[in-house]
Amino acid sequence: GPEVFGLHDNANISTAIAETSLLLESALSLQPRGASGGGGGGGGAVKSWDEVLDETAREIAAKLPPLFDLEKAELAFPVAYSESMNTVLTQELGRFNRLLALLQTSLVEIQKALKGLVVLSAELEAMGNSMVNGHVPARWTAVAYPSLKPLGSWVTDFLARLAFLQSWLTRGAAPPVFWISGFFFTQAFITGTQQNYARKHKMPIDQVGYDMLVLSQAAAELTQPAEDGAFVDGLFLEGARWDAHSHTLTESRPRELHVPLPVLHLLPKARDQIEPIEDTDPKGTAHVYLCPVYKTSKRQGTLSTTGHSTNFVMSVRLPMSAHHRQKHWIRRGVALLTQLDT
Repeated sequence: GPEVFGLHDNANISTAIAETSLLLESALSLQPRGASGGGGGGGGAVKSWDEVLDETAREIAAKLPPLFDLEKAELAFPVAYSESMNTVLTQELGRFNRLLALLQTSLVEIQKALKGLVVLSAELEAMGNSMVNGHVPARWTAVAYPSLKPLGSWVTDFLARLAFLQSWLTRGAAPPVFWISGFFFTQAFITGTQQNYARKHKMPIDQVGYDMLVLSQAAAELTQPAEDGAFVDGLFLEGARWDAHSHTLTESRPRELHVPLPVLHLLPKARDQIEPIEDTDPKGTAHVYLCPVYKTSKRQGTLSTTGHSTNFVMSVRLPMSAHHRQKHWIRRGVALLTQLDT
């Protein structure tokens, strides 16, 4: 069993889910066009490929909000020495506007092609096939953030991200708790938080690192932003769970693959004031697990032109119980994810 490799019993479930998903995706890709949409045996006519695609495109297009007004946002959130989050927000709005504009134009194009008003190009046909099969079109993923969600969940998640930014704009100031999963380029937020601290305390940013605190309060209870650093929400633990009573990492429950991590306080400090970690530093005394944070469960990415990984975000210090060492959780494959695959 998985225990031989230091893994939890739940690893069997993860493997079974992955194999089943691959089998179903293969079966779906071999399905003839005329059978798209699948009847339920209720006697009704099976919808054609064109009908399913038209219905899907109309549903998605109806949910999309208008583009963000970047000029208005830049006036309300100007570049400020003491508040890097203004720059983070306006850059995020630009990235989401580019993706939102692509969705709006491509959905109009596909509807026109189905009516015969424009030619159904190979690119539009590939996009249509993806949408009918419940996948996010490659044309969208090329300019989007990393995600393994199917089309329905992807659209819901995309709309939630837009709503998060809209609430930030409406509020007129940064929220007390940041939904870390909602950022397009998460590393900009991480660096912006460090920069705010470095400028406030007049320190070089390369001498600033992160300490972390897992809070006991729920996000709704935190009505004021952190004095230093930021409160973040939206992370999921894979391979372990958080014990609120002992305030440490503990073994996953059976058949519980992912659990939400409580609100995390990202607390910038001077690097020489952060307690070094046992097992990784000869003088280390901090009994914590250095947990990697990834955007998706694929846990791999490429190094982009910004010098950041497209998937890895940062490492988070999570307290362990006295009888565990870092290597135990490393063998368990414990990581934090900003989003799930469903």
